[in-house]
Amino acid sequence: MSRRVLVLAHTGREESLKTAWEACEQLHSSGIVPVMQESELGDMERYFGRLEHPVEVLHDHIQLPDVELVMVLGGDGTILRAAELVREVDVPLLGVNLGHVGFLAESERADLAQTVEWIASRQYTVEERMTIDVQVWVRGQKIWHTWALNEAAIEKGNRERMLEVVTEVDERPLTTFGCDGIVLATPTGSTAYAFSAGGPVVWPEVEALVIVPISAHALFAKPLVVSPRSKLAVEVLGRTDAQGVLWCDGRRSVDLPPGSRVEVTRSSTPVRLARTHPTPFSGRLVRKFELPIHGWRGPVPKAESVHTGPIPIVRTPKPMPLPPTPLPSASRPAISSEEHPEEPPAAPDPTTAR
Repeated sequence: MSRRVLVLAHTGREESLKTAWEACEQLHSSGIVPVMQESELGDMERYFGRLEHPVEVLHDHIQLPDVELVMVLGGDGTILRAAELVREVDVPLLGVNLGHVGFLAESERADLAQTVEWIASRQYTVEERMTIDVQVWVRGQKIWHTWALNEAAIEKGNRERMLEVVTEVDERPLTTFGCDGIVLATPTGSTAYAFSAGGPVVWPEVEALVIVPISAHALFAKPLVVSPRSKLAVEVLGRTDAQGVLWCDGRRSVDLPPGSRVEVTRSSTPVRLARTHPTPFSGRLVRKFELPIHGWRGPVPKAESVHTGPIPIVRTPKPMPLPPTPLPSASRPAISSEEHPEEPPAAPDPTTAR
């Protein structure tokens, strides 16, 4: 059976259209059938003309579960859109960055040919990223249910009005404050909105949830890292008539009237990302954020490859006793004649005698 790869692109940009065209050609040359959505394939053919090799259309010629991989051409926003598309199927995403940071992408535009070779030879691994389940309740009724890969962000609806919220962890209230908003993020989202709001960077291997207030008017409103098994909740208080809005991954939103309650738990369905480089997350941080690492000397060589001599023994010298302190004349004891006999008087000088 032929292998199929779905090519997903941001067709509103010329560079993305060119990259999609090249990706389809290279996949076909590698013996892989390229697949595209009908609207994106139409955009590409209107720009370049009809392709010389066949491209199958998703949902017409093939269904999503029959695709081996989704090759996402674009930035993090395009990858988040692809994650929505494959939410209900077990298909990994491989991002080729055409944006600015592209933190979720695995390779860059210049590495497109090499990336296709890795796909053709199956030289990639798949890692799972935790997602969150998000519910919104108003007056005891659930009005919205969705999910997020990066974060659920509660923001104030009006620029001139501060949002009053109370946070809750494991069905226990934590603190109340006024703020511009609050971010409930995954480890993947810790380098997105939560990072911009001053939250910690959490390694993807760490299973945790992050709470990050945005411009909180409070003494205790620090970012928190909690258990992935915890249940987080934020209630919009009715002290004022300030409205809120909930954004999930910056793509799906719902209004939050006073009295709304947002509940966040770990989702049972992760997002699967294909990786072609065994690069540690620290290396990804340095590369994507262009962190200064000048002066780095590297790890210490392994002990078995380095000859070491005996460990020197440093002995602490014993302190010398201090000389006795002379007593004041008033308290000095009398000296007896036996210990120090008086000396005889000196003879007179004959030159001065009369």
